[in-house]
Amino acid sequence: MFRLPDHFFQSTDVVGISRALLGKFLVTNFEDRLTAGRIVETEAYRGPDDKACHAHLNRFTKRTQVMFEAGGVAYIYLCYGIHHLFNVVTAEAGMPHAILIRAIEPTDGIEIMQERRGMNTLKPQLTAGPGVMSKALGIDKAYTGISITDPGSPIWIEDRQEVLPPEDICSGPRIGIDYAEECKDWSWRFWIKGNRWVSKK
Repeated sequence: MFRLPDHFFQSTDVVGISRALLGKFLVTNFEDRLTAGRIVETEAYRGPDDKACHAHLNRFTKRTQVMFEAGGVAYIYLCYGIHHLFNVVTAEAGMPHAILIRAIEPTDGIEIMQERRGMNTLKPQLTAGPGVMSKALGIDKAYTGISITDPGSPIWIEDRQEVLPPEDICSGPRIGIDYAEECKDWSWRFWIKGNRWVSKK
């Protein structure tokens, strides 16, 4: 197993990277409390032409400025004032592409995740959805902008040498972007077929 390097995230093919992240592992280690899960669902966002992307038309704000950095940094924002959503920035500097990690299948530190979520039983509601997933992993927007490829980072994505057959990868429209006109129908959401940890619409 190894931490994914910068060059993995710095391709301009955000859709291809989004698909390739399935089967990789999102890992956090805060105060020696390690948690991790297999990525089972992602969504690609491509500025500036994607109307669902926060950086549509190269919109540069205090929130989106991190999206213009070189790939391999975290973009974390607050949704509805409640949920912290974890994205990884991709492409070269100046090209605001990002991938939302929507769900993981928990593998490491499950008891820690349950404690953070106030859950006594192991069920998909623990990490099946981007907001609950971030809470279970201890991720919040204080970490936006950090490198996830730096060896000292408390958040990273790991390759544990799992190879998914193409027939196990599904795609379809992204969730919650009805405002995005024709872009709402782009099949840029990817998930592992039949996996119970994939989020519900």
